[in-house]
Amino acid sequence: MATQTETSATVSTSEKTLHQQKALEEFIARYTQRTKTSKQLAQTYRPVLADNKNLGEFNPVFKELYYPIVGKRSLGSRIWDVDDNEYIDVMMGLGINLFGHNPPFIKEALLEQLDKGIQVGPQSELAGEVAELICQLTGMERVAFSNTGTEAVMTAIRLARAATGRTKIALFSGSYHGHFDGTLVKAQRVDGKLRVVPLAPGVPPNTVNDVLVLDYGNPQSFETIKEYKQELAAVLVVPVQTSRPALQPKTFLHQLRQLTQDLGITLIFDEMVTGFRIHPGGAQAYFGIEADIATYGKIVGGGMPIGIIAGKAVYMDAIDGGMWNYGDSSYPQATKTFFAGTFCKHPLAMAAARAVLKHLKTQGSALQEQLNQRTSQFVETLNTFFEANQVPLRLANFGSLFGSAAIENPSSAENSAASGSMGLFRYQLLSRGVHLLGASGYLSTAHTDEDIDYIIQAVKDSIGELR
Repeated sequence: MATQTETSATVSTSEKTLHQQKALEEFIARYTQRTKTSKQLAQTYRPVLADNKNLGEFNPVFKELYYPIVGKRSLGSRIWDVDDNEYIDVMMGLGINLFGHNPPFIKEALLEQLDKGIQVGPQSELAGEVAELICQLTGMERVAFSNTGTEAVMTAIRLARAATGRTKIALFSGSYHGHFDGTLVKAQRVDGKLRVVPLAPGVPPNTVNDVLVLDYGNPQSFETIKEYKQELAAVLVVPVQTSRPALQPKTFLHQLRQLTQDLGITLIFDEMVTGFRIHPGGAQAYFGIEADIATYGKIVGGGMPIGIIAGKAVYMDAIDGGMWNYGDSSYPQATKTFFAGTFCKHPLAMAAARAVLKHLKTQGSALQEQLNQRTSQFVETLNTFFEANQVPLRLANFGSLFGSAAIENPSSAENSAASGSMGLFRYQLLSRGVHLLGASGYLSTAHTDEDIDYIIQAVKDSIGELR
């Protein structure tokens, strides 16, 4: 027979659960009414549209909320959905829109190019100038263009393998390098041993034979690199990962640069997010490191699809055979690898990139420094609130990128528990007009002090309602 204390506790727990369930149902009703057209479009086109654009992994608890917000228009720091709800955007195109949505200087460049036409086939008249601007800002020697970040990383790896004659690459846990098979791997314990396995179904098992997954920031990783030095073509690194912005291992990166240089291993910096954000010269300039190859995208495209492979001539020459001149006996002498793409150097992408790069060059490092400082203040204000109110959440930032301050990768059980709470938190923010879908966000030069104050208040109100 249950004691009186046990019975009271059971009733109390039951009442609490019922109260939580009712509160959740009321919130779902409000949210789905507010965004009813987005939900209707998701349901209408699900039979024909295979789409992963949702808020994280499917969770049965939030089934009725599981659909993407459909955007209708955007300007500056704001977006509007198909129900005319207004949001302050802190996703900023997953890090693309450093200057906010539809900035006039990019819009004008695109309109000018549209008037001239979209000539795919001939060389873009802007390609050389854009390459020159990239070299000036990053310090790299030569540049090639692709359409996406995934393609840029694929090409960088191929160039490293071509130059070294080796096949293995090393990357670090927690990093993301695009969605091609060659980097879709993870470290996992199998039969008590740590092994590299495919990240998802459909990735060939033999892919893992050419990839090492190392622990980022851990000096023990250097021993693995030394062990495989005769086989490693490249070490691929995201200098600061979006999932762990607090992990900024400058000393580790300098030691990695020295080691790869000593062993003749290509060092590739994946700067899709950090490039042109933390500093005009990217994370390399910020940390004082010269990589052999770097990949860029996002910001530099000004909203247009683009991927950039930049690096030392000894690697980049495999694209076209290297330097030669007219009027003498010179000719392309470097061994070429294969590189192609119908839409590479697309006229609209080149026009937008030129506008972005000229703007960055004109503004100088003050643009990033001021935005970085504002983001640090924003994060500090929220962390002060979290600590004062005993909220188990801390933020960190790397320039204008911000996210969880956790450095260690949580276990799958912790991930599962955290995803439910964080998922509902993001829905709460969306219901209050703050567009943040993932674990990390971005501030732009278009965000005003009033925008930032509004976001902070929305966070406070969301946590209050969740409690």
